[in-house]
Amino acid sequence: MPAAADHLPLTLFDSLPDQTPPPPSTDLPRLLRVREVYAEPAALASPRGQQVLARFPDAEVVEVPSHWQIPELHGNAGNVERWVRVKSEVLVLGVKKSLTARENGRSTNWIAPSTSNGCAMACAYCYVPRRKGYANPITVFTNIEQITGYLRRHVARQGVKPEPDQCDPLAWVYDLGENSDCSVDALVSDNVADLVALFRTLPTAKASFATKFVNRQLLELDPAGRTRVRFSLMPHDDAKLLDVRTSPIAERIAAMDDFVEAGYEVHVNFSPVVLRQGWEADWTTLLQQLDDELSEATKAQAAVEVIMLTHNADLHTVNLGWHPKAEDALWRPDLQQPKRSQNGQLNVRYRNDVKRAGVQRLQELIDQHAPWLRVRYAF
Repeated sequence: MPAAADHLPLTLFDSLPDQTPPPPSTDLPRLLRVREVYAEPAALASPRGQQVLARFPDAEVVEVPSHWQIPELHGNAGNVERWVRVKSEVLVLGVKKSLTARENGRSTNWIAPSTSNGCAMACAYCYVPRRKGYANPITVFTNIEQITGYLRRHVARQGVKPEPDQCDPLAWVYDLGENSDCSVDALVSDNVADLVALFRTLPTAKASFATKFVNRQLLELDPAGRTRVRFSLMPHDDAKLLDVRTSPIAERIAAMDDFVEAGYEVHVNFSPVVLRQGWEADWTTLLQQLDDELSEATKAQAAVEVIMLTHNADLHTVNLGWHPKAEDALWRPDLQQPKRSQNGQLNVRYRNDVKRAGVQRLQELIDQHAPWLRVRYAF
């Protein structure tokens, strides 16, 4: 299915009253038109599982023994041609069995236990489908009370952060959305609202998630400075090709001041940085837009993570089945070399010399056009 057919328009959400979690967005059908829900029995019977089903009352429910073992989804090569359609029409409900916080140290100090996996958006470079086979819809983990309880205890065990690091000068930082996009997850359930509320009560810790979707309902959650939102940005032409079904780059930038005013810490990710003809001019334009449009308050607390493109041979094959034009930019054997990732997967990234030159040049552009933008790390 061509990507353009499902690149649906996104509009702003209406503002909502304070105190209570916002109701489901009226724009939910634009991104999710769920027809099938695969559910573990325990997840289906839980209050959070019932909440999700209430948002999709017309969906057919299919009970499955495990959210990881659904033959109709995982390992079904026929789903490649339905890549975007599956993301739009299918949800999975599961129970998170293993509750662990993994050390990170780059973007955050810890990777929190997932409250979801997969995404309704369809970014062509996303690494999550490499583990899940030929389909990658949202899986919602419904045992949110167990997850938040684990996190509260984990934070307590850390005590006060002894010294500043690149993650944060004072707080232990927990990544909430390693395998999903929390802004989209918040359309489906109150898991994200519960996590924001949790970290609001934890003075030694801070939540963090990256997003490519502007969900203005999140402005009503009162994060009190304890949640960091990292808006992922890239030049407009790259996003139009690669960030399928996401909010436009201009909309993401326009939301940043509002999120700062609502009490979020707002950073940006330049992710992924794709090296192709004209990339320097397009990144210059993006940096100039940030400098022109962001408020002084947003600039004063901003920082950036620079992440060069990492790709994968299996994902390359999948993309050729649904969005081959993306591979003209992503699959560059003339510039890339093998890379063993932290999770053991064999990927490809830019050659050391190419990557080094790209990082250096982007840093020069930042210094020239957005000198207020502190680079937290680049790799």
